[in-house]
Amino acid sequence: MSSHLSHPKYRPDIDGLRAIAVIAVVVFHAFPNFLKGGFIGVDIFFVISGYLISTIIFENLDRKTFSFTEFYVRRIKRIFPALVLVLIVSLAFGWFTLLDDEYRQLGLHTTAGAGFISNFILWNESGYFDNASDTKPLLHLWSLGIEEQFYIVWPLLLWLAWKFKFNLVIVTILIATVSFILNIKGVKTDIVATFYSPQTRFWELLTGSLLAWMTLFKSNTLSGSFFASIPIYKPQIKDGKRLSNFLSSAGLLLLVFGFWQISKESNFPGYWALAPVLGAAFIISAGSKAWCNHLLLSNNVVVWFGLISFPLYLWHWPLLSFARIIEGEIPNLNIRILAILLSIILAWLTYELLERRIRFGGNDKIKVILLATLMIIVGYVGYSIYSKNGLPSRPYNQKFISYKESIKVPERSSECFEIPYAYKKPENWFCSLGKVNAPVKYFAYGDSHALSMLPALDKYAFENKLGINFTGTSGCPSLLGIQSLRGEAGIEKYNCRELNERVFNFVKHSGIKNVILINRWTYYTNSITRPSEFNPIAKDTSILVNKVSSTNDLVWAIQNTVNRYTDIGVQVIFIEDNPQQIYEPKDVLRKGRAVQDEYIKLSVSREEHRNNQKFVNEVIRNTGAKIINFDDILCNEEICPLVNNLKFLYSDDDHLSVEGSLMLYQALFDGLYN
Repeated sequence: MSSHLSHPKYRPDIDGLRAIAVIAVVVFHAFPNFLKGGFIGVDIFFVISGYLISTIIFENLDRKTFSFTEFYVRRIKRIFPALVLVLIVSLAFGWFTLLDDEYRQLGLHTTAGAGFISNFILWNESGYFDNASDTKPLLHLWSLGIEEQFYIVWPLLLWLAWKFKFNLVIVTILIATVSFILNIKGVKTDIVATFYSPQTRFWELLTGSLLAWMTLFKSNTLSGSFFASIPIYKPQIKDGKRLSNFLSSAGLLLLVFGFWQISKESNFPGYWALAPVLGAAFIISAGSKAWCNHLLLSNNVVVWFGLISFPLYLWHWPLLSFARIIEGEIPNLNIRILAILLSIILAWLTYELLERRIRFGGNDKIKVILLATLMIIVGYVGYSIYSKNGLPSRPYNQKFISYKESIKVPERSSECFEIPYAYKKPENWFCSLGKVNAPVKYFAYGDSHALSMLPALDKYAFENKLGINFTGTSGCPSLLGIQSLRGEAGIEKYNCRELNERVFNFVKHSGIKNVILINRWTYYTNSITRPSEFNPIAKDTSILVNKVSSTNDLVWAIQNTVNRYTDIGVQVIFIEDNPQQIYEPKDVLRKGRAVQDEYIKLSVSREEHRNNQKFVNEVIRNTGAKIINFDDILCNEEICPLVNNLKFLYSDDDHLSVEGSLMLYQALFDGLYN
């Protein structure tokens, strides 16, 4: 299969820019406190990809030599070899190191990676920066998914526009503008979706596309750019050197600004993404002769890192993630350095022994068929692992069967928790604990810590022959008038404010005289917001707002909840939160511990637990509401142990297991009865 597509002239400085991007990402993942904005390297990659791909498409459409077959053959030869290898190695390594639930998730992520839809799968799981992210070895494939989705959609759109004689640059500008607007709006309503969604990211690749059009169809890109209209530059653009140097320097400064000023706390992408996107665009537009591009980016060492940037990006995160899983905590500095060095070696070997041999030379048809077949097989294997629940019969997983039994999910969790669209469903939006037709005395609700209490509540209801209504949603505090800043306001089932109002109205009209509020209280000291009538920043009470005075909001919300229930004659009962452990049980087990005394050494101290809860407990107690505290059950004088008689009291680092919950029954009885 001979190639007829023309391709842009090789520019070593663009490989140098790739090197800057991949090194930034790697440093951020390995040493996040050192380069807090390193993750914007992905945005640099987006601009580079948009520029190079669009250059090929624009030029070949203009010459009438564009071929979809040749275009995708080259993409397969470029992307599939390293990706297939990393997916296979990850599955093989996971066989020996992951528990069944972890291996099941890896299987799903493998299938998503093979199908280039990782961004959609991760979008529905959790935020990029959540605590679980570093234990997902294929998390980084979200960006590859967006690029491949762009490669599928963009060539077809441009070909159709060209065929029907639309102006290609106007089409590009219009789509980029819409995408950018969606991005700006999205970070205000659903930051997780905006991070992972292709429609809110395509503007970054399309910035590279616009740059490609300018480069191809302006006789002098610099003199034809908007900079040429600025009077100060008119005498200087004859040869373009000063402007090229200015653009190169300005682009580099924008990247430096982004690396050091943008962080995971920023509302990213949003306006913040302009820094890496414009920085990369300026550097590329400056040309290979600009001094930064020539002296820095075209340096042989930098270019070498650029050449291995793709396999380096693929290898580094699985190595760091598996190290985190095996260690049971963030790996120490030496392990992280070793992982990065190993990823560089693997990237170089992948590039030399696999990528180059497949990308260049003949037999394209055989190569493409083989690569596509391998990718399909890998995707199928991943899905089989997922559908078979992570293959629990694996020898490694069998070592943890006792652990799995001790942290099993409460039996009625699917019935009673995270009921989709609970605030809108006409019926069955909560479940009933206790005996059928027993008089309902309580309505208990809250977040996932309420679910942890479900076994104790259910037992209390049955043994005392009464009913308890129960509902809850992860990340939604059972407080009136606020919205969780979970980052998922665009997903209806997380409309916390409306769910809480529904509970209030139900209690008001049902005759129930007690509500039990169970939450991970400390989680909301930085993650809630009041509605618009109390917070002028929030224009719509059904959506979240970021970066408000959340501590004051929590205090207000707690008192507001007590006041409103008291006004309708309902008693509020607060369950103060259980201790938050330092390690998860599975991480402790991976450390090779097998003796209760060793588990206890890794448990959180009672003093640390008391300090963690001090602020929220004082706020709750100052309301005058009824308080139930389980510290004397879950802690001794010094520590709050992970285990009791070698049975784990926690399912992870903060949720009680069924065993832990049932330990609280008598204290719950005493607290509610008195």
